[in-house]
Amino acid sequence: MPVYLWRGKDRHNKTKKGEMEAPSVDVVRSELTRRKITDAKIKKKPKDLFENVSFMQPKVKASDIIIFCRQFSTMIDAGLPIIQCLDILYVQNDNKTFKKMLKDVKSNVESGQTLAEALRKYPKQFDDLFVNMISAGEAGGILDMILRRLSAYLEKAAKLKAKIKGGMTYPLVTIVIAIIVVGIIMVFVIPVFEEMFSGMGSALPVATQVVVNLSRAIKSNIFYIIGATIIFIYVMRRFYRTEKGRVLMDDLILKVPLFGDLIRKAAVAKFTRTTGTMLSSGVAILDALEIVAKTSGNKTIEKAVMDTRTAIAEGRTMSDPLAESGVFPSMVCQMIAVGESTGALDAMLTKIADFYEEEVDQAVENLTSLIEPFMIVFLGVVVGGLVVSMYLPIFKMAAAFE
Repeated sequence: MPVYLWRGKDRHNKTKKGEMEAPSVDVVRSELTRRKITDAKIKKKPKDLFENVSFMQPKVKASDIIIFCRQFSTMIDAGLPIIQCLDILYVQNDNKTFKKMLKDVKSNVESGQTLAEALRKYPKQFDDLFVNMISAGEAGGILDMILRRLSAYLEKAAKLKAKIKGGMTYPLVTIVIAIIVVGIIMVFVIPVFEEMFSGMGSALPVATQVVVNLSRAIKSNIFYIIGATIIFIYVMRRFYRTEKGRVLMDDLILKVPLFGDLIRKAAVAKFTRTTGTMLSSGVAILDALEIVAKTSGNKTIEKAVMDTRTAIAEGRTMSDPLAESGVFPSMVCQMIAVGESTGALDAMLTKIADFYEEEVDQAVENLTSLIEPFMIVFLGVVVGGLVVSMYLPIFKMAAAFE
């Protein structure tokens, strides 16, 4: 069915515009008249030449999903039917990719599918956690409440992810810049000094000779170094994609000083927030743990959660197998045990998540404050050492003339 773009005046003489899917212009004009839109100009929406080229289409961001949940929740709470809500969300959305998805979801709901079944077709945008919570909301008649919880959960998850990225990006960018600066000095600057010193007729100081030899080696093998670096990164990425490589690397990541502690705290915050949100929304604990394990992003944590799920299925509590895994801090396991004994596990998990999200904030600040002086000293020693080694022959010549 074609899509038409329209522009007109509302009853208050304000300009309005939008788009509408209809079989003909007459149908669009009739609908606009019903909405009290006057002086309407209608034209057929031109086709997007790149609509079938996936990488040319806009991505659906976390913010799009959060806004979708909030708006959907408000409309459901106001008593609007799901199909009408989806139609309004489709019309108002500016993201072409998301619009196409909403159109398909609306069509599937109209054909008799549940909202959860319709959303399940888009796992990249709506993961198992999202779909299972929507399913629980539909079954319990609390879809508006579930959508509010989802939007709150997604906002907190997005903030946590941004914090981790911020904590990891700063040192990585600093290290890359340091490598580039040292590389430029070794390849372009040192050879100029070497040519200048070649006419001195005397032996260079040991430090200067070492730097000159290193510069020659790097300059003559620069393409091999770049090639070896690219191959190493490629091999490591391929290895990480294997089951064995993923297990080994994920376990190693948790043991890295400073960074490992940050990632562990973020994982605890994500585990407790996700599990607490799902349990409070009516999702069964075994289903919740399976989904949480799959979305953990770390094989070591995934194994610990799946082992816990197996233990619960055998009649044990959650806290004991989590403590036995050695992945989760003892305080977390003790608080979960208290939540289980008082029958308020979902509330306790939410409190743990709040605490550990603050811990992540503090860990990022500590990481930044520790890395800044380290990087300053590193750059000072390396770059300063190169500069001093290049000026040693000049100092030697000056001393000879005195």
